[in-house]
Amino acid sequence: MFSILNFVTFIREVDGAETSQMPATKLATFIVLVVSFIFIVLIQLVLLPFIKHRK
Repeated sequence: MFSILNFVTFIREVDGAETSQMPATKLATFIVLVVSFIFIVLIQLVLLPFIKHRK
């Protein structure tokens, strides 16, 4: 999913608001995507021991 979102972000010329995508905008989108991906992975790593302990 992460790779697909990155691919779509970097190949599109115009986003949903009909603004053209500059390299800086694409980089900002990539950074937001990476931060959200890291956030989700960290939450899963923190919750994994609690879920395994219950079973």
